Amino acid sequence: MAQFGFENDIHSILKLDMPITNAPMARWQRKASSSNASALNGLSPGKSANVSLSTTKTPNKTPGKHKKQTPSKMGCDRFIPTRNSKQMDVASFLLTKENETVDTNEQNATSENQKAMSMSLNGYNIEEAKILHLGGKPLNAPEGYQNNLKVLYSQGATPASVKKTRHISSTPDRILDAPEFRNDFYLNLLDWSSSNVLAVALHNCVYLLDASQGEITLLMKLEREEDYICSLSWTKEGSYLAIGTSDCQTQLWDVYNQKHLRSMASHTSRVASLSWNDHVLSSGSRSGHIHHHDVRVANHHIATLTGHSQEVCGLQWSPDGRYLASGGNDNMVYVWPRVQDGPANQAVYCWSEHQGAVKALAWCPWQPNILASGGGTSDRHIRIWNVNSGSCISSLDTQSQVSSLVFAPNYKELVSAHGYAHNNVVIWKYPSLTRVAELNGHEERVLSLILSPDFSTVATVAGDETIRMWKSFELDPIKKKAKERLAKSNSGVIHQSIR
Repeated sequence: MAQFGFENDIHSILKLDMPITNAPMARWQRKASSSNASALNGLSPGKSANVSLSTTKTPNKTPGKHKKQTPSKMGCDRFIPTRNSKQMDVASFLLTKENETVDTNEQNATSENQKAMSMSLNGYNIEEAKILHLGGKPLNAPEGYQNNLKVLYSQGATPASVKKTRHISSTPDRILDAPEFRNDFYLNLLDWSSSNVLAVALHNCVYLLDASQGEITLLMKLEREEDYICSLSWTKEGSYLAIGTSDCQTQLWDVYNQKHLRSMASHTSRVASLSWNDHVLSSGSRSGHIHHHDVRVANHHIATLTGHSQEVCGLQWSPDGRYLASGGNDNMVYVWPRVQDGPANQAVYCWSEHQGAVKALAWCPWQPNILASGGGTSDRHIRIWNVNSGSCISSLDTQSQVSSLVFAPNYKELVSAHGYAHNNVVIWKYPSLTRVAELNGHEERVLSLILSPDFSTVATVAGDETIRMWKSFELDPIKKKAKERLAKSNSGVIHQSIR
């Protein structure tokens, strides 16, 4: 019994997949039956000829709108003729031509509307002012057209923002003959005064060149022919000149009156270096000693500095007068304090990093605590020192003997003179020490260089017996006027404070 019950259940389930006999007629069946009935009625002779076409009503998706009546495919009295392929091609061509005419008219109308709108909004037809064009040559902008976006997005620099490049001439401004110039690395035979007078020593004579007027005068000449000038140094005011000689003398001359004021004897060998600090004149000799002379008093020798074991060929006081830097043939660099600031014979710093004679010394005018030194043939390095900390800030191998150094404040640069093997002058950017320019022209080693009082020109003297002047640091006229106005205002403040 259980088996029969299970089979009945299976049959009842399978009946769900069988057609439903009692269900209403499907829509397609109703439409087919109605179409057949209409066709039969139209063909039967008993019916009237005014039988209307049967329609099937399709309910509209949107309520409230009129229902569309779709004519039935069956029972239609429309006559469709049979056409061949040629007729079909002709008909297709005529329909396409008609559509093209309509599209062309519509496009012309749209183009006219766009042109009118562009004229009213922009004042010109934008289609005629396009920059990008698909074919042919680019169209020119209409006459009088100005692009307002050019000011905002132009990549070209305006004249106000153009950075003027500085021109450094590779040829000297002036060349002077210096016959009988002594080709000695350890001597200092060139100096430029604050009154724009250049002093140069030629063997046993000292000549003065007025750089503003070009006049050359002979200041002095040593009595003995075998003696020679070893060093020159102007006072800060530029009215007095100190001269060191090979006969151990230090002479003081009044330049304006061309008068020999005094000779100060204290050294036992030639005086190769000189430097002024107000009324104190410091002199270095081949013996390695440095003497301080107070030129105001009869007993001029006030102190002796002993540190170098060989000739003192470099000597420079700092701009603020606090320190004296000395370099010697013993490859040493010393920094000495003023007499009133400490023991007279005790150095503040002693640096031995150089491997050659140190003649080139220069203090930075805008940073009084910075000292630059240069080594000779065995060293070839420029070193930058900080006298506050006593450390070497930077070092540069120049690949050539360094004979002289000077800072150029107009452009914050350092200038170096070189002997073997390049015999040139190099301008370095400070403090990066990147090469700015090279000044070539001397045929032998450059022994000394000095900066003009307006910091625009550097003068160099070499073993080829020529003096060359290079205008490498001239300021722009605008900057020059601003600097002059600042100097006048500062001088006015000083005079008012003195009064």
